[in-house]
Amino acid sequence: MADLCGDILQIVEVKSPRAPVCEACVETGETWVHLRTCQACGVTLCCDSSPNRHASEHARTSRHPVIASAEPGERWLFCYLDEVFAEY
Repeated sequence: MADLCGDILQIVEVKSPRAPVCEACVETGETWVHLRTCQACGVTLCCDSSPNRHASEHARTSRHPVIASAEPGERWLFCYLDEVFAEY
């Protein structure tokens, strides 16, 4: 735990995706590769391998740095500010 950043350490309960879609891509009719769920507000958005990179854009503009993978079978968190991964 000593290697984790303060943002990840503040996560008490990991938020699950509301739906298995990138909420921003659905609005524009775009596609995505993988999904990430913001741990501050719960929005699910696409990863940086996706054309629109909505999750990292959301982290920058909203100042919500921690996301969780929304992919089935994956149980990890990532902090964009500190570039730290943590499994849970």
